[in-house]
Amino acid sequence: MNPTHTAPHGVHRPTTPAIDVVPIRRVLVSVFDKTGIDRLARALKAAGVRVASTGGTSTALASHGVEVEDVSAITGFPEVLDGRVKTLHPNIFAGILARGDRPDDLEVLAQHGIERFDAVIVNLYAFETVIAKPDCQPAEAIELIDIGGPSLVRAAAKNHAFTAVVTSPDQYEEFVAALERGGTTLAERRLFAARAFEHTAGYDAVISQWMARHAGLVAEPARSQAAAAGANDRNNESTDEPPLAARFTLELERRLPLRYGENPHQSAALYAPVGTHLGLAGLRQLCGKELSYNNLLDLDGATRLAGLIEEPAAVVVKHTNPCGAASATTIAAALATALAADPISAFGSIVAVNRTFDRACAELLLVPGLFVEVIAAPAFEKEAVELLTTKPTWKASVRLVEVPAGDPWDATGGMELRSIAGAILAQRPDVLCDDPAAWKVVTKTAPPPALTQPLGFAFTMVRRLTSNAIAVCQGTSLVGAGIGQTSRVDATRIALEKAGDRARGGVLASDAFFPFPDSIELIKRAGIAAIIQPGGSKRDGEVIAAADAAGIPMVFTARRHFRH
Repeated sequence: MNPTHTAPHGVHRPTTPAIDVVPIRRVLVSVFDKTGIDRLARALKAAGVRVASTGGTSTALASHGVEVEDVSAITGFPEVLDGRVKTLHPNIFAGILARGDRPDDLEVLAQHGIERFDAVIVNLYAFETVIAKPDCQPAEAIELIDIGGPSLVRAAAKNHAFTAVVTSPDQYEEFVAALERGGTTLAERRLFAARAFEHTAGYDAVISQWMARHAGLVAEPARSQAAAAGANDRNNESTDEPPLAARFTLELERRLPLRYGENPHQSAALYAPVGTHLGLAGLRQLCGKELSYNNLLDLDGATRLAGLIEEPAAVVVKHTNPCGAASATTIAAALATALAADPISAFGSIVAVNRTFDRACAELLLVPGLFVEVIAAPAFEKEAVELLTTKPTWKASVRLVEVPAGDPWDATGGMELRSIAGAILAQRPDVLCDDPAAWKVVTKTAPPPALTQPLGFAFTMVRRLTSNAIAVCQGTSLVGAGIGQTSRVDATRIALEKAGDRARGGVLASDAFFPFPDSIELIKRAGIAAIIQPGGSKRDGEVIAAADAAGIPMVFTARRHFRH
């Protein structure tokens, strides 16, 4: 049976094998980024390739001795509208899209005097670079939305069976190598086409994300959290934040291949939004072994908590949760206190500080028997790096990582993303500082002024613990944490056991309300001096009464900090 008889209407099913090597006799070149154009020009000239081009690209090629045919001569129409229209013409696109195995296509070209292009070399306007400028105006950004460029790229990529498409100076070497050996292979053209579609998809994603923000295209306002979760929970009231976008497109690029994921049998890599270099997307590793998947999860927890503290602070994290954290007048003092909070857990931990990591900090880590996996800081003193990479026994293993300051959420439209099976959850990140002015003393006795700072510190700590979570602090040092428990009374018990005698005279914070008064008796026996919690339970009255009976002042914040 002739296979063309069974093909769907309008779909050609060739009976001959696809053409493998296509000689490169005529190319269209139109590039915004002129990087490497000298090397490309020399290769095209040496191979005797006929070149058609536009505007600045034509001038650049001519300066390197390439004879260029102007696109206007091909279209019979000048560039108009300040260059907005120049390549959008059948004489160009028919030359790109004509199928070499279709006699009818070739007849059309001959009938209209159109010549084929064997390759299209195009890169696009620098839209992403322009919108990254603080003073970028919408009109300027809109002018940098490329129309003809993506159309040329997509046309050539679609017809990759016969036309090669090059979209980046990084691909020039591959193209030139093919040119010098007589043409592109089908496998090469397929790869070029795949990259081209990735390129235009990413380009459109950046534009659509910018345009959605510019035009204010957002989803229907969602039901208030209070309606979704039940009116009994006062912490779930709606906020003044704008609703999330109805559609969200994000282009990710692989930044860092990882040895494996959470376990050795899982492959893994670090991906980041294209062009993003803030937060962990912009980390710079100074030394040490390669970072692992688990290292990066722990780094996220450590750096985000350190960033919530205004004073000089250090955080020690194990399995994404802080096992020690402190603020002090110096980073070294904070680090010493944080390490002392739970020395057993501190072994093999991740350390993060919110100031420059100096020599005094490095000397603290030279104690025999101590080992840390990663140290993260905005910057490292040269002497600190020298000590850590020459003195301790683990000097070849420790990773020193600089994490740049800045808003890492801008690239994701201000959203924190998290994957679940087959879908993505999105939310505004919990990064706003709590306002003590909104807190309310609900017991008969108020906490003494000396406990105001420790209460604030404890409530900062608990927001980065895995819920159900309890934090016990002595001054501005975390001394006990109960994390990831299915019962809040269990979380309380574990945190107090971790703190031991250090709980006496300290403060206790809960990430959500106490559903029952049963934890108060444990807190009383441990000698806790004050409690801070969001409140919002229908049994708040019973919990407050229990705190009054125990003589423990309690503060409600009216803001919950669950972290699942």
